[in-house]
Amino acid sequence: MIHDVGAKHPEHSIVAIENGHVTGRKVGDGASHVVMEQVRRADAQPEDHLSYLTKTPDGKILKSSTMYIRGKNGKVVAILGINYDISSLLMAESAVHELTATQDAAQTEPEKITNVNDLLDGLIEQSVALVGKPAVLMNKEDKMRAIGFLSQNGAFLITKSGDKVAKYFGISKYTLYSYIDKQQEDK
Repeated sequence: MIHDVGAKHPEHSIVAIENGHVTGRKVGDGASHVVMEQVRRADAQPEDHLSYLTKTPDGKILKSSTMYIRGKNGKVVAILGINYDISSLLMAESAVHELTATQDAAQTEPEKITNVNDLLDGLIEQSVALVGKPAVLMNKEDKMRAIGFLSQNGAFLITKSGDKVAKYFGISKYTLYSYIDKQQEDK
């Protein structure tokens, strides 16, 4: 929309408008706060107001910009106002934010997703660290403790994990499952 700053009646300063449905205004309507401020101050070198938010009487949120148009002598003669209804975009932004927001505000980077083989390897490493010695030096009780840790942490939910764990600890699958059964009996 274009406001004539020199209009005799500021309450009728709009001289041209496109898409008046955005603001609900039409040619002949009155001045906005920005126009009234310019008329009141008669600032010779006002600065353009770019990308600020306004709200219409019916509740639309607008992203607005106001630019001053100067005549030959450099004096402001009109004001160009551009308004874009961003109400729907703000709703979409809110919906997207709900999908991307996390409870953990301290998290600085996304958690690394590993494949199941890496997950099983990590659990085996943790079980060895728990016992405190390499598998080749573990006795029966050490191996039972490590396998108990693996069982409690879901390692055996991974397909073919029994084969890998049995091989890693140097025991048969039969022995592995007897250790798991013994752990469950002791609970």
